[in-house]
Amino acid sequence: MASAPRPLIAGNWKMNGLQRSAAELSRIIAEAREVAARADLMVCPPATLIASFAALARGTPILIGGQDCHAEAAGAFTGDVSAEMLKDAGASAVIVGHSERRTLHKETDAQVRAKALAARRAGLVAIVCIGETEEERDGGQTIAVVRRQLDGSLPDGAGTDTLVIAYEPVWAIGSGRTPTAKDVAEVHGFIRQRLGARYGAAGQGMRILYGGSVKPSNAAELLRVENVDGALVGGASLKADDFLAIARACR
Repeated sequence: MASAPRPLIAGNWKMNGLQRSAAELSRIIAEAREVAARADLMVCPPATLIASFAALARGTPILIGGQDCHAEAAGAFTGDVSAEMLKDAGASAVIVGHSERRTLHKETDAQVRAKALAARRAGLVAIVCIGETEEERDGGQTIAVVRRQLDGSLPDGAGTDTLVIAYEPVWAIGSGRTPTAKDVAEVHGFIRQRLGARYGAAGQGMRILYGGSVKPSNAAELLRVENVDGALVGGASLKADDFLAIARACR
């Protein structure tokens, strides 16, 4: 039996953080080496902080990621940031297809796939987010939605070094609600099956993160679930103590 992928704990700061927030990153870095024995650690700040955070994290176990990118490398796209720009600023990964982008910016699976391809083109790991709404869950459509998003959002030819999946039930993000361990195991097991069918051995080794109101009080239970290879953390990642506590919950 293949060994489980090394866990990844990634913090999505969303539209939060100013230059003074480097103090919080410094607190994470101070304890990173001890925690890094358990998991890879990544902080995804807003684009304005990526370069300064990457400089601060250089030579430490902390990885820096972006929260979104444009599908094109350059051009007349006012206000957008390309994957190449994120790479140039010091990022090693980028989140694409987060539910807030899919909902608020009406991003389609095809657009998410194009962004994942852009990330690969630039040498970044794409963290592709998928997940169902409360209405879809209540309608018994969770697996159907996850299947559609996986099929439409993931690029062909991906490997463990270019693709991470993050399952985030939309109804759980920022709500304080989380699915049961059994529910998470069912969805993550289905995702693993689909990844294996599409990518073969590489699919068995790809990391599948759980996201949606992950916090120190429920991290240990969630991270023990089979096929949960880490977490995409929202609000709790803004506080160094909470972020580190979640990372310490990794096996």
